[in-house]
Amino acid sequence: MPAPVHLLALTLAGFRNHGNSRIAPGTAPFVLLTGPNGAGKTNILEAASLLSVGRGLRGATLLQMASATGVGGFAVQAELAPDPGLPALSIRTYAQPAAPERRLLRVNGAAAALNTLADWCSVLWLTPAMDRLFADTASARRRFLDRLVLALSPGHAGHATRYEAAMRARTRLLTGDAPADPAWLDALEAQMAEHGAALAEARAATVVALSETLAAIADGPFPRPALELAQGHAEGLAAMLRANRAADRAAGRATAGPHRCDLVVMHADKSMPAAQASTGEQKALLVAILLAHAALVAERSGRMPLLLLDEAVAHLDPDRRRALFDRLALLGGQAWLSGTDPALFDGLEAARFDIRNGSVETV
Repeated sequence: MPAPVHLLALTLAGFRNHGNSRIAPGTAPFVLLTGPNGAGKTNILEAASLLSVGRGLRGATLLQMASATGVGGFAVQAELAPDPGLPALSIRTYAQPAAPERRLLRVNGAAAALNTLADWCSVLWLTPAMDRLFADTASARRRFLDRLVLALSPGHAGHATRYEAAMRARTRLLTGDAPADPAWLDALEAQMAEHGAALAEARAATVVALSETLAAIADGPFPRPALELAQGHAEGLAAMLRANRAADRAAGRATAGPHRCDLVVMHADKSMPAAQASTGEQKALLVAILLAHAALVAERSGRMPLLLLDEAVAHLDPDRRRALFDRLALLGGQAWLSGTDPALFDGLEAARFDIRNGSVETV
């Protein structure tokens, strides 16, 4: 049975509109944040999302996260219980005013590398911005997919960084005033091929595993998504890049490679593209993917991920709301949910907090 990860307490200092806020739900399986729009509910979820590698659930820069009244620094302090029966960890991630674009990490008071966060927990989320995912751009769906991959393969981010660095360097060489050095282009294209193959393999493996998990889930109120990858394959990439140099010089970019990958999602029960489904069905498809992914991460890692669901019940009918709460309870982890209307969560056993103007009150 996967171990549930509990975020016992979270303290925000100089973070967005929270000057100094603390929320301590303990081991409650559901943590409910309610309050009016703009009160700071999503800011709390964003702070919790910094327990993972990357920019968090908004994709914001550190400067954007810092309080508008501050001078560029902030701190998020978490008390995390990654395994039942073991002492909780003190995790502090922060940015200092002297270096506001460098995020630092301390675990139990000792400096640590950000990538070690994956040793303690996985954090998955849904946000209102993702409601448009299926009708959004291929790059948006690719970023969504890469977050799914990263929870299963922490090294995925490193391959993406190296691939993109080599791709940018190649584009600069091709589009520069001086003729590009063929040997240097060969070297950069070899790097793109190496890291591109790792990217493509991890994405394909994640889609296959997620599809198998979705297929194993019994029929229920959530529509069944069908997933596949389109474009962006990495087979023979070095030779393809070499052959495309003239075309890529004219286009000012690489026209082939895994950076052009797209995640195609279908409403399997209706055999229609997810983008053509109703708003409620699209939200339900997203929820189905998240729940299956959480189960897959738990199976692979032995730990249930922390789930952050921002306005996740919006557009869900009452039956699907109840089904969501039941499925989250069955997963056995901790889920943080936000909403403006407390009535949508009636009957849910939860640690409840009212958020008003950057302050937190226990309900």
